[in-house]
Formats: sequence, C-alpha cells, structure tokens
Amino acid sequence: MFKWVLAFAGYFFLRIPGVVIGFIIGSLIDSQRKGGIRIDTIFNDRDEVSPADFELNLLSLCSIVIKADGKVNQNELQYVRSYFIATYGKDKANAIFKTFNEIVKKREVSAERICGYLNQRTRYEVRLQLLHFLFGIAQADGAVTESERLKIREIAGYFRIHYRDFESIKAMFVKSADTAYKILEIDKDASDADVKAAYRQMVKKYHPDKVRTNDEAIKKGAEDKFKEVQMAYEQIQKERGM
Repeated sequence: MFKWVLAFAGYFFLRIPGVVIGFIIGSLIDSQRKGGIRIDTIFNDRDEVSPADFELNLLSLCSIVIKADGKVNQNELQYVRSYFIATYGKDKANAIFKTFNEIVKKREVSAERICGYLNQRTRYEVRLQLLHFLFGIAQADGAVTESERLKIREIAGYFRIHYRDFESIKAMFVKSADTAYKILEIDKDASDADVKAAYRQMVKKYHPDKVRTNDEAIKKGAEDKFKEVQMAYEQIQKERGM
C-alpha cells in the first residue's frame, strides 16, 4: 500500500528518481507493518545493547582504566560509585558496585572484546562520551598518569575514535599551552576564519542533542564537552581580539 502511495508522491516531486526512492521506502514500511524487516535496522545497522549489558561493559572498561597504573585508587572508585548512585539510586548502585568490585579485584577483561561489542551497538557520538567518562575516572585522583593515558588511547583505538577526536577530549583533562586549539581540533597557526569554522563544526558535532541516550554519564559528558568547546572558543577569541 505505502509503496504505491510514496511512489506516486515521489513522481510528483522528483519524477522518475522519486518513484524509485518512494517505492523503496514504501516497501520497507509495508514490510515493517507486516512484521517483516524493521525499518530502524535498515537505516541503523546495529543491534541495541541492553541496559544490563551496557552497565557490565562500562564497568569493565572502568576497571581497566582504574588498574592501568597498577593500583586501585579510592578516589577513582568513588568517582564510579558516585556516578552509579546518581544514575540508579543508592540501592541499585550498591548491587552494581558489588559486581564492579569483583571485576576490579579478580577478573581480567579484554578491552578489545568489549569495544568490539559496543562498536556494533552504539553510535560514534556515544563512544566519544564513553571516552570522556574514562578520562574523568583517570583524573579523579588529581591527574591523568601516563599509563592511564596510554590505556585510554588503546581503548580509543578499539573504539575506532579518530586521532583528532581523541586529542580533543584528552585536552580537556591534560592541559597544555595550546589546549584550547586542541579542543577545537585545529593548529595554533590557524586563521581566524578557520577558528570560526572549527567552532561551528564542533558545535554541530558535540551538541548534547547528538547523544541520544538515557545514560546519565554519557549525557553529562556531552554537556561538559560542549561547555569546554565554548570556553575554548571564547579563550581564543579573547587572545586574538576577535
């Protein structure tokens, strides 16, 4: 039914190409209505990760970062605990944290396997915010150590995070003379026009609305990142008198 309606509508707007496009989209809708192909899997080729699986895999990644420098820091543990209490409430958080303690103290987990699983079930923007959360854990004791940075860099590689995206997020936690430029993913000698273009691009890329998730840590990471982008741009504007 829908394939013919949309094919006709497509012809009205785009002639022959519109017929083809309308017929294909209408066929997908007809299939969905009949219990066949799910239209969301056509346009988003990922299986959804269940909340329980997401929690377990996130806990495992947290444990990898916490153990990266060869010790279990209480401030980093508290950072993770505070997140789960804020997200799930105290009772459920305590139950989750029992599993987390077991993972931290006893289990050896594979970052490559976890990231491979999540790559198939999460959008790129969500994986960027997971990286942000991991850096937050590493910084909870006051500074990101070299071993923690290297471990998060390894995880970023498994997540297929672009180098400039990694450097941009790292710059929020590991400060340097050109931090503002790294956050905007540009070089220090970029022109004013390039700075403005980079800022517009980053706003599109990191706006919290881009991260469609119910996970509070991911939402907060997106909001923090967006604020950092704005602050970096304002700092460069001030330095250059733009």
